[in-house]
Amino acid sequence: MTDTRDTSTESSADEQTETVDLWVSGTEEPGAAWHAETTDEGAQEMSWEETEARLRDQFGSVIDQDPGLMAEMISDDERMVVNMGPQHPSTHGVLRLQVELEGEIVRRTKPIIGYLHTGMEKTAETLTYLQGPTNVTRMDYLAPMQNELCYSLAVEQLLGIEVPERAKVIRVLISELNRISSHLVALATNGMDIGALSMMIYGFRDREMILNFFEKTTGLRMNNNYIRPGGVAVDLPPGWRSDVREILDMLPEKLGEYDDLLQNNPIWLERTQGVGVITPEECRAYGITGPTLRSTGVEWDLRKAFPYSGIEEYEFDIPTGTRGDVYDRYRIRVEEVKQSMRIVEQAMERMPKGDYRIDDRKITPPPRGRIDESMEALIHHFKIFTEGFTVPEGETYVAVESPRGELGCYLVSDGGGKPWRMHTRAPSFNNLQALPIMMSDSLIADTVATIASLDPVMGDVDR
Repeated sequence: MTDTRDTSTESSADEQTETVDLWVSGTEEPGAAWHAETTDEGAQEMSWEETEARLRDQFGSVIDQDPGLMAEMISDDERMVVNMGPQHPSTHGVLRLQVELEGEIVRRTKPIIGYLHTGMEKTAETLTYLQGPTNVTRMDYLAPMQNELCYSLAVEQLLGIEVPERAKVIRVLISELNRISSHLVALATNGMDIGALSMMIYGFRDREMILNFFEKTTGLRMNNNYIRPGGVAVDLPPGWRSDVREILDMLPEKLGEYDDLLQNNPIWLERTQGVGVITPEECRAYGITGPTLRSTGVEWDLRKAFPYSGIEEYEFDIPTGTRGDVYDRYRIRVEEVKQSMRIVEQAMERMPKGDYRIDDRKITPPPRGRIDESMEALIHHFKIFTEGFTVPEGETYVAVESPRGELGCYLVSDGGGKPWRMHTRAPSFNNLQALPIMMSDSLIADTVATIASLDPVMGDVDR
């Protein structure tokens, strides 16, 4: 790969390292130190004084493309910097974009985050391991089951336990239904952002059946706290097979409606094909995963590469694209819904009998019916919900395939009843790094389509 940087302006290794921190507030001025306590919003804004080498590092042109800043050819009068968001309906949350325009052409883009600042990773240190899923489920609120699954797998790895087979299959069933639900929202909002308003109605309409099943199973539509260390909170409800069968029978017809509306629609094709293009090399360099990576033709899915919960025993394919544009990312989500339906079908067929959580009174609470019958059960129930359980000292990293890409949980235990540290590798956070590359030298009219194709969830970013 050819390095496009001007060797005459090459800086030292220390200075090059400083450019990596360019996005952190308070580091824009050359030679400035990283002041972690700085929160001055103005310090995040673009500076006209940045050198060409720093700009190339900032906008990713050191990979394989030149963003075409044309700084020497454009006067200050011809340039305009505008803010999109954070209060904007099409930024999918509180995302602010600072965009430099030359007419209608986007010359450079700077995503600015931090407006949600939930602090969930720090909050995790104050919660017991049993309370942890109630926290992480609210990060990516469109994929709560994947968040709970990732956290629970990390805790179970530190504990050195393996959940019963029925619990594994239930986890696969629930998480794949959640993937379908999340993708339906992605298709709905993607359509609305580009102008297909009917798609918004269709996507949320069809998602309701899945949320109704979640409510019947877990008691909640979202932020379920269902997948917990040791298994799942409760067993599947009576009649669950007919509920899931109704969902699977409904979806093919609905997906056909989506295709009738969008797949060959000339307006949709014009707004999506060749828009927001990214290459496999750029995805690898920035740690971009999920449908965005697979749209470039890279067949990478953690369910195949590093399987979990026995999902290696299920048959499904990994849809990939060829152009890495908005259209390919839309098609991949449609195809992934079909593959998740295949997995759910297999989970229904292989659902074994048995326990839905491990039989360990130190980790899982006793059955609710036993609380009124046994003093020991009442004591265990009280202790586990007030003090939790201890986890052996150690650290681990576990990752699962969320609807947006690799979702990882890095967990450190000091041997107590609460995590010493927790860090989440959030796919939306990494995927947002692609915006300056995707939007460079594109029309400002394509900005919303490009953002929507990433399917970002800001709760997944501002943790």
